[in-house]
Amino acid sequence: MSDTADAASGPVLEIGGARATIRLNRPKHLNRLQAEDLGELTKLFDRAEADPAVRVLVLTGTGRAFSAGYDLNSVAERAVSASEQESAGSAFEAVVNRLEDLGVPTICRLNGGVYGGSTDLALACDFRIGIDSAEMFMPAARLGLHYYSSGIKRYVTRLGIDNAKKLFLTAQKISAPEMLRIGYLTAMVPEEALDEEVDKLATILAGNAPAAMRSMKRAINEFARGELDEQAADQRHRDSMRGDEIKEGIKAFAEKRPPRF
Repeated sequence: MSDTADAASGPVLEIGGARATIRLNRPKHLNRLQAEDLGELTKLFDRAEADPAVRVLVLTGTGRAFSAGYDLNSVAERAVSASEQESAGSAFEAVVNRLEDLGVPTICRLNGGVYGGSTDLALACDFRIGIDSAEMFMPAARLGLHYYSSGIKRYVTRLGIDNAKKLFLTAQKISAPEMLRIGYLTAMVPEEALDEEVDKLATILAGNAPAAMRSMKRAINEFARGELDEQAADQRHRDSMRGDEIKEGIKAFAEKRPPRF
């Protein structure tokens, strides 16, 4: 996968076979997200999810960083505004929450550093594969910002309360090995092995039953947030026992071949 682009732009979507890739594409500014990028990201998430051929989504960045987070100038403008506006945080929060609840499994390909709000954007993905020179930094306490609640909840439920406190309250950078140790990274690899590792996981996910993955991902996320709809989850389980996917899965197992979902 190339980490270069001809010109800076908003997020770029590429679909090839069962994989959709969304690339943040402002490398000179470390892929810092602008206000207009938020609506575009939501549209691209919708497009990828609505395409029946897409079985997995990869989110990555162009250049030497994944993303420097949300544009602080936009945050500053709202902070000094005399009128009440939708906060930059609430607009960004909606995008990150949409990514977390996307029906297809998601992989964040961390091609470099991840900073500010983009740490939560990556955390909203189901898996994070990063290079061994990556680093992360959550500067909210240093900026005087109380981070939005769903982002804090995501940190706590995915990384644990002690790690969430360390990252939010100390506002200290941590290295890739520490990101791996606390569970932020699913896997850490040398830069030259990044695409191979992402391809391996994407291939596994693309080969599994999409409806079963969608419904189990939903249940897992609801469990983590303490919002499980047990009746709906039980109904999805019952439906799966009579669905086409389980028929093909059992048949493929008996015939000792990969399933064709």
